[in-house]
Amino acid sequence: MVTFTILGVLLSMNQVFFWGLFGVTLLTHAYLYYMLTCFLAIAFIIFPASKSVTLPADGDEVGPRPKPAALAWYDVVLFAATLVVTVYFGANAETILNLGWDYAAPPLAAVFSVVLWGLAIEALRRTAGSAVAVIAFLFSVYPMFSSRMPFGFLQGISHDFRTTAQIHAVGVEGIMGLPLQTAASILIGFLLFGVILRHTGGSTFFHNLAQSLFGGARGGAAKVSVASSASMGMMSGSAVSNVLTTGPMTIPAMIRSGFTPRYAGAVEATASSGGSITPPVMGTAAFLMISFVGVPYKEILIAATIPAILYYVGIYLQIDAYSSRKGLVGQPKSELPRFGPVLAAGWPYLASLVLLTGLLVVTSETQAPFWVAGALVIYGMAKRDGRLTPRRLVDMVFDCGKTISEILGIIAGVGLIVGGLNMSGVTLSLARELLVLVGDNVVLMLIAGAVTCFILGMGMTVSAAYVFLAIVMVPAVVELGIDPIAAHLFVIYWAAVSYITPPVALASFAAAGIAGSNPMRTSVSAMKLGAVKYIVPFGFALNPALVAQAPLPEIVMAFSLSLIGVYALACAFEGWLLGMGRRLPMLLRIVSAVAGVSLMMPGVAAAALGGALLGMVLLLTFLALRRNGRTATTSEPSAAEGRLHSLSE
Repeated sequence: MVTFTILGVLLSMNQVFFWGLFGVTLLTHAYLYYMLTCFLAIAFIIFPASKSVTLPADGDEVGPRPKPAALAWYDVVLFAATLVVTVYFGANAETILNLGWDYAAPPLAAVFSVVLWGLAIEALRRTAGSAVAVIAFLFSVYPMFSSRMPFGFLQGISHDFRTTAQIHAVGVEGIMGLPLQTAASILIGFLLFGVILRHTGGSTFFHNLAQSLFGGARGGAAKVSVASSASMGMMSGSAVSNVLTTGPMTIPAMIRSGFTPRYAGAVEATASSGGSITPPVMGTAAFLMISFVGVPYKEILIAATIPAILYYVGIYLQIDAYSSRKGLVGQPKSELPRFGPVLAAGWPYLASLVLLTGLLVVTSETQAPFWVAGALVIYGMAKRDGRLTPRRLVDMVFDCGKTISEILGIIAGVGLIVGGLNMSGVTLSLARELLVLVGDNVVLMLIAGAVTCFILGMGMTVSAAYVFLAIVMVPAVVELGIDPIAAHLFVIYWAAVSYITPPVALASFAAAGIAGSNPMRTSVSAMKLGAVKYIVPFGFALNPALVAQAPLPEIVMAFSLSLIGVYALACAFEGWLLGMGRRLPMLLRIVSAVAGVSLMMPGVAAAALGGALLGMVLLLTFLALRRNGRTATTSEPSAAEGRLHSLSE
């Protein structure tokens, strides 16, 4: 596996840096097939057909014990079949394009097309789950029956089985389509950067840095979780892996400091689910945006920055309000690492993020992460503590191969969804039917899109849901005047909320397992804590300045007002007015929520309305405190709160 990973990375670097090693310059089509040779093949070795087998208990163990499934003969067969098929297509890439094998392939190529189709489905099942594989399979066979569909907007051009397989396997809109092209050209370097940053000590550094900055504040353990999970999100972009990486450190610390297990799990799940929308690495879907929107990755990073800040500020403020309401204090400073020594020991990790961001601005987004990843490897081999020994280096390379093979396995399978929609020609008709259904009502279209994103996100990965909706829904949203980048980010945000929203809530369930709390109740708490995530997408969809699609003064003004709006929303969702230390009655919570939403909307009128409503909330609270003549120091209801209820009514 290590050998295939090294070959795949070298192949990617040869293509990205135009080295021409050994005189090899590959066509894009050939390069994609050879990347599948290296990484799709090892997916059948790394990810077993079944997650585990159950064996009888041994010794003192109680009940059955799970054990990873051993490598089976059929895994070896699938591995070998992938090698043979992808190498054959890679060697014939030029012929495929020149002679149009997607419609007129020779018999052997036709057979291999069917085999690659099946291999992509099975790899998707192993890496993303059976539900996603079933969805991809249904979309991939859809062109065989599209002309006979009962509904007009689902009817399209039909193809026979052989042609469908050929288009999927060798055409430019199936497995070899835009998702895989983007992943193989841009995503590989960023995945390497994330894995290498973790293996060289980046995750430990960012956790210690967060402790030194926020550990002493009220509710400090939860704020540390937010900061460290946001840092991990920059590296991996995966909600569940973030929970499993930082959760064992942060969740017990939160429980010890006074947070309930349910709330501790919710904090970790909510903070970790922001990884897919946090620059500079973000998630796979953000890289796929490049091919759909047609802009450089650095523009997507800039556009995603303000929404990500609003998301994490919202979580932070809600935790602060909760901690104030419950009277929670920070950790003793004697138990916390000191900021200076932590920064002195780990400044290269911060420098790597700064360097990556700078290189993305001045050089190619395909080359930048490789430079930074290489610098981190050198640093990891040279540093004193936790040096990258040969054994650790091998483990790191193996982890790189596992991460890349998982992503490419998902992307190759997702390509079947794209191919099925494109070859049947129903893409435009679906978007057109959506427009007819909602008319010219932008808000209704966004609500329909949000519901669709959420439903698809429950059964599909964020990448798969994004690709489907980027083809079907986004064109309709853009047609109504929404900025294209905002429309695509809207889909990513709403596809990702399934990580914390019942009934699936994978991140919440993982955090609940660590916290020992009820998974469903933890998910409900995570929804409340991450409520800003449900509102921010509507804000930047209707106000493009929040995704940096406006002149700089407008961007600064929109960002400033939205920060105030997030404050109002956090106070409303938590029922506690930060700065005055008072409960908010339900009526004022509603007023505060309306104020927060209004402050995110474009236009002077919306800003004025939001400011007036928030001012009213602050004034009523201030008057209640003045009448009472004292400041409450506990979370119990007081006479001031009773007068506040009367004033609000």
